[in-house]
Amino acid sequence: MPESVVLLHGFAGTHRAWDGVIAALDPERYRPLALDLPGHGEAADPRQPITFARCVAHVLERSPERFTLGGYSLGGRVALHVALAAPERVDRLVLVSCSPGIEDDAERGARRAADALLARELEEQPFERFVERWRSQPLFADEPAPVAALAREDHRRNRPAALAAVLRGIGAGEMRPLWDRLDELCMPVVVLAGGRDAKYTALARRMVASLPDGRLSILPGGHGLLLENPQAVAGALV
Repeated sequence: MPESVVLLHGFAGTHRAWDGVIAALDPERYRPLALDLPGHGEAADPRQPITFARCVAHVLERSPERFTLGGYSLGGRVALHVALAAPERVDRLVLVSCSPGIEDDAERGARRAADALLARELEEQPFERFVERWRSQPLFADEPAPVAALAREDHRRNRPAALAAVLRGIGAGEMRPLWDRLDELCMPVVVLAGGRDAKYTALARRMVASLPDGRLSILPGGHGLLLENPQAVAGALV
């Protein structure tokens, strides 16, 4: 029977961000399930507030009884919450370009304020302006042009008001850091980072040092590994 692999995208992405990774998986051995997280893509339901608890329930309700769980960036933070909430269901965890949260209170507060400003801009300004602003971050500065084009295409599958709700509910500034809970994750955990992504490479090394069964893999590429190096991400998943 094929192994189930549940996949969670990053902020302002959709399940389509995993298309290249899924294409690189052997369909006879793996059954991938890429989900839209609350506030994204087809899960942009404005009737409910977006919280990490809701995201956990959303993932578990749509997943098989046991599965490998992969998460990229925001999806990695959600994946951490899922694995901590239901460790008996997660056989293996793969975290891509992910942080367990901002520890410093002042830094977290500054990020919360920046996310609140960005949420207002999403509601008040043309969506294309947000797309260009998001892609202009130093985090994505060295992306090859085809990768940046794929990312923009995926962003445009979202609704700006829903993304604003995501920032207010589960943005990096809203998340209680999970560094002190990493030692609770007893399943095998693979932590991936791109070689050009110095910030997340450092975070990945620190995470692995705190995990009971952690393994680090630095892959060729930048922060957007799903789109830039999907074959290598698929290799880490299996």
